Amino acid sequence: MTASLRLGPLLRHAGPTTATVWVETDAPCLVRVVVDGEVTATARTFTVHGHHYAVCTVEGLPSGAVLPYEVFLDEDRVWPEPDSPFPPSTVRTVHPDAPTRLLYGSCHTPTGDTPEGVVRYGPDMLRATARRLAHEPVEGNLTLLLIGDQVYADEVQEPMLGFLRRAREREGSDEAPVDEVVYYDEYAELYQQAWSDPQVRWLMSTVPTLMVFDDHDIRDDWNTSAAWRRAMEEHPWWHTRVTNGLGTYWVYQHVGNLSPEERGKDPLWTAVHDSEDDAAEAVDAFAWRAHTEPSEYQWGHRHDIGSVRVLVVDTRCSRALGEDDPSDGSRSILGPQGHDWLDEHLAGGPDHVVVASTVPVLLPHAVHHLESWNEAVCAGAWGRWPRGLAERLRQDIDLEHWAAFRYSFRRLSDAVGELSRGERGPAPATVLFLGGDVHFSYLARAEHRAGGGESRVAQLVSSPLCNQAPTSMQRMVHLSVRWPLRLVGQALARLARVPRPGLRWNVESTPYFGNTIGEVSFEGREARASWYHCPEGGADSLPRVRLHTRI
Repeated sequence: MTASLRLGPLLRHAGPTTATVWVETDAPCLVRVVVDGEVTATARTFTVHGHHYAVCTVEGLPSGAVLPYEVFLDEDRVWPEPDSPFPPSTVRTVHPDAPTRLLYGSCHTPTGDTPEGVVRYGPDMLRATARRLAHEPVEGNLTLLLIGDQVYADEVQEPMLGFLRRAREREGSDEAPVDEVVYYDEYAELYQQAWSDPQVRWLMSTVPTLMVFDDHDIRDDWNTSAAWRRAMEEHPWWHTRVTNGLGTYWVYQHVGNLSPEERGKDPLWTAVHDSEDDAAEAVDAFAWRAHTEPSEYQWGHRHDIGSVRVLVVDTRCSRALGEDDPSDGSRSILGPQGHDWLDEHLAGGPDHVVVASTVPVLLPHAVHHLESWNEAVCAGAWGRWPRGLAERLRQDIDLEHWAAFRYSFRRLSDAVGELSRGERGPAPATVLFLGGDVHFSYLARAEHRAGGGESRVAQLVSSPLCNQAPTSMQRMVHLSVRWPLRLVGQALARLARVPRPGLRWNVESTPYFGNTIGEVSFEGREARASWYHCPEGGADSLPRVRLHTRI
């Protein structure tokens, strides 16, 4: 059987002399990546639940290289596709002294920019970015950060709904929800539909891409609280759902985040890569263990890109969900291992430090105070009887960002204060939080209350890539940045005896609800932030800068 390319190629981790290419094929084969007609990397596919994948590492490249590549399956060239309207896909390596650009965004629903898709979800900013970069020369280091909700397993659209109906009819009666993804084959199809659009596919084949999950990759409000988790465990299909969600996340997203050295140390990679049979059992066992024993695996990953250190943190799977005392660390957004990992890497030396967190660290003040108050009441600050009402409120309106994990917020705030004061090594010029999730975009500038910091601290949020917020939510967010609701939030937090946050900040830009992709450019000690949007919409429109500012 002749193999063909099912998904990819995706250009993933890029180092100074290496580049990683990920593919999915429809049959076992030998995958070969040929760079500039000379440098070759080969990998035999591995199999998980009947699906076939390969991760090819091209080594020995010069730093700062931008070189075209081809993909062969056995002897057949399958990429670039014939008559492609896009330039040849390239591998890119990092140059330590070159300027660096980070593109980032979250929350992507694939629509192909059909007229009905644009009306419902807005212009697809991944597609628009592909059109922009196809005609725009890119110099220096370039990386795309997809920080959450690459797929929506619980809010599926046609044609995914049709796929689920046909799959469930073949399987017979099933207790799994008919409009949500549960099984491995269904997740594989969900990724196929999300990443096979020709424009998105070209973009991800030519720009090094780093990823991390958020809730919809598994399920809305994933790990909001211990009560949420207990409720989900009542569903007979939940074990299958979380196992396949985390298993496919490792295969489709996480393994490509790792450098060749990190991948070689990953015990699951060793088991999968060395297996001559289907590795489904090993992947399933790993995924369930990652869910039940989150401290056993580190989903966060660090990247030094030029003079910029990027720390991508896991704010979902590793959460500790203690219920009684939110100040002692038993309830934290990163879990104990995640906090230790972040502390280790949140150190001075680089010109810029970026913490990519799917949920924003700094929210509009009214929302921040509401979430902190809610966590305190859920833990008993107002006595026993309000706890149930507060828990329902927490789940109903998604009060589960950093502000709802005050131990974590305080620990990160103190670390940033120390970093900006040079107590963790030479202070960086900027400390930036990149966030998504909330379906609106904004800029907030911050400083630690202790003062004396040399670093410029800011929260940059760009969300969604393609998934517009309802009008009711837009009205509430506009109110949340105004002084009356901020004062109400402060009063509630004080009545619940919530201490003042260690950071103080100001939301500078008016929240924007259109689809955006953010960009941060770094050169020397300077950093500038831009937000791109497509005000005209349409399948051929090019993105324009909505806001551009120095950080």
